Amino acid sequence: MTKIVNVTIDGQTVQAEEGQTILEVAQAANIHIPTLCYHRDLTPTGNCRICVVEVEKQRFLQASCVFPVMEGMVVHTDSERVIKSRRKTLELMLANHPQDCLVCDSSGSCDLQDLAYEYQVSVPAWGAKGARYEADSDPNPFVRVDFNKCILCRRCVLACNEIQCRDVWGVAYRGFDEQIVAGADVVMLDARCESCGQCAAYCPTGALSDKMSHGLGRAHQVTKVTTTCSYCGVGCQFDLNVKDGRIIGVTSNPDAPVNGMALCVKGRYGYDYVHHPDRLARPQVRQYLLDGRPKVKGDQWVEVDWETALEIAAVKLREIRDVHGPDTIGVLTSAKCTNEENYLMQKFARQVIGTNNVDHCARL
Repeated sequence: MTKIVNVTIDGQTVQAEEGQTILEVAQAANIHIPTLCYHRDLTPTGNCRICVVEVEKQRFLQASCVFPVMEGMVVHTDSERVIKSRRKTLELMLANHPQDCLVCDSSGSCDLQDLAYEYQVSVPAWGAKGARYEADSDPNPFVRVDFNKCILCRRCVLACNEIQCRDVWGVAYRGFDEQIVAGADVVMLDARCESCGQCAAYCPTGALSDKMSHGLGRAHQVTKVTTTCSYCGVGCQFDLNVKDGRIIGVTSNPDAPVNGMALCVKGRYGYDYVHHPDRLARPQVRQYLLDGRPKVKGDQWVEVDWETALEIAAVKLREIRDVHGPDTIGVLTSAKCTNEENYLMQKFARQVIGTNNVDHCARL
């Protein structure tokens, strides 16, 4: 049986389950504690030190994302000591961070930028270190890498390990030289990356971002339209980023019921077909089918409405079944369809056409 404990946070007494962290209890009580390395989908690590709080009878400030509550605990989330620590931590991060917010794609959707604004922190007087790494240094086609903007929160490491189970990202070197690396400090594709973009989705800054949408628009310039992926029948949802009537990118929707933040490479980066000039916008049939005459060489494709196209297909299927028999027809279904749609297709084959010639693209 779960033990219930009483905890006081900023003067508010709340009840919590033993083993919950201070951050979890505070969030449930609508008490704001800022975070950077923490994400609800990932194992908390407590390494960014932004979420520190003051716990009475504790000598040091504690990272609220990993510190468990206990009976009678008294916590202060915004004491002078806490605010001073957070501001100093942010100053140290900004000292090792490029000062290019004016031209950064992540401006407006950067957690570090938001916290610097919230705590009114700027680059420390002793100056910034400047760029240390080459921007867009990895040749992979989808993820833009700029480790000058990395704050070593390790979200990318955890997302790749715990959600995608690929273990592409890790931490190498020590001290000031510590950095995130792919594999044994190789390029991403050589480290077994499958280009899902999960690391970029969880990155709180612009260190990892989407290469295809780089330079096309910032968060406040796009309209987000939640939709369902059309590539398979799983039903993953995500947000289309639309600017000036065109899709310029895809971002994860954390409230998606099927997939949450997770997407495959096709779902996250396979959106450019929407505006491709070769995409068929309407059904097409050969001219001889409209004329009701035999096929001749050179018959052109003609755009028609859906009712006309479906009527022609129905007439031809009926004609072939009646003249040559139902087993001269085969029905192929697709993994891009839902289970319900595939079920209807096999019912159509067996009950309407009268054949058991049904196959599926996912059959091994």
